[in-house]
Amino acid sequence: MFLKKKNRPRERFYLLPGQGGRNYHRKQQYILRWSIALAVFFGAILAVVMWAMSKPKP
Repeated sequence: MFLKKKNRPRERFYLLPGQGGRNYHRKQQYILRWSIALAVFFGAILAVVMWAMSKPKP
């Protein structure tokens, strides 16, 4: 009951390299980090554009 369950997706057998295991998880972490960085970057650009458009014009 209190024994740690095995992580089934990591125990699967994959035919080709890069389809699972450590490389797959490393690739997923790489993609996640870049997607977060790009979301923050484009969000900041969008915020600056919206701020510039909302300023009252003389």
